[in-house]
Amino acid sequence: MTLTSLKIDRHRLSQELDKLATFSDVPAPAVTRVVFSEADKAARVYLIELFRQSGLHVRIDAVGNIFARWVGSQPELPVVGTGSHCDAIPHSGRFDGTVGVLGGLESIRALKSAGFQPQRSIELVMFTSEEPTRYGIGCLGSRLIAGVLSAARAESCVDQDGLTLEETRTAFGLSGSLKDVKLHSNHYSHWIELHIEQGPVLEQKQIPIGIVHAIAAPASLRCSFTGEGGHAGSVLMAGRKDAFLGAAALALMVERHALELGTNDTVATTGYVKVHPCAVNSIPSKVELEIDVRDIEAARRNIVLEAIQASAQSIAIDRGLQLKLEVVNADPPAQSSETITAAIRNACQELQLPYLDMIIRAYHDS
Repeated sequence: MTLTSLKIDRHRLSQELDKLATFSDVPAPAVTRVVFSEADKAARVYLIELFRQSGLHVRIDAVGNIFARWVGSQPELPVVGTGSHCDAIPHSGRFDGTVGVLGGLESIRALKSAGFQPQRSIELVMFTSEEPTRYGIGCLGSRLIAGVLSAARAESCVDQDGLTLEETRTAFGLSGSLKDVKLHSNHYSHWIELHIEQGPVLEQKQIPIGIVHAIAAPASLRCSFTGEGGHAGSVLMAGRKDAFLGAAALALMVERHALELGTNDTVATTGYVKVHPCAVNSIPSKVELEIDVRDIEAARRNIVLEAIQASAQSIAIDRGLQLKLEVVNADPPAQSSETITAAIRNACQELQLPYLDMIIRAYHDS
């Protein structure tokens, strides 16, 4: 068997991506599929059906990670893993995460059709809640698998409606202890994830394939300012403690702190703002923010993170506001396995496909 002999059914893959995109809370072409929603449930049912039709053995763990295994001739060996996620942030595109799940499935089908018999088992994984949309923490399912998030911490995660992960997963029909989600460190021998770039570099350079050799270090910060509400016409400007003005000032400082290091590798975003009571004639009494900071160097990322926290404290004092700060996560940067990236380069060269070695600043389960 050679790489050129493997045949991917592009029409089938495209059809399945289109079908998966229909399980959404918003009309096409956008996709919204929040974890443990009805759209998420329908997508999972569809994927499990495809996995089983392809002869894969399906297992679902306590947090809803779906494992579809092609059993190898030596099943006792550590397995080769691939996969991604299918939850989607509001108004996402149809390829985010899904191309890694369905692309992985199509790769397995191609290998099966070519008569390949793996020595190691090959495991396709659909991770739960890669997106932080519902619980404010990304890669929830894969964090539990890796053991970098404790079961107790996960159980206490709360969504914007005040529901805990424990409550929502139980209502979704999942059971069992989250402690059992963690896999042994030697469970996987190799891992590869196919994903869209979510950036302009490959498109601008007209290169179809990016080979990731480093992943930026992400961190997220949750912040709230509490002031004093009041009628917009009755409370004079001099006596106000407007929580939104504190939040606005911090958002500008987030931008400044990211820029003042003078490198393109540092990015910071205030991506979530919730204003209370959010009425045109009412002074905001409380504002919640979520801030994302990323860099390929953890030390430089941490400088920005610390500067943002210092600015938040200074703003709160200057404006007479109460402040709550929480660093939700501050993960280290990661380097890809040279063994795996070399294999991808060799495959590209054999198939005469152009590629680009690159750093990725988006955040994935891998």
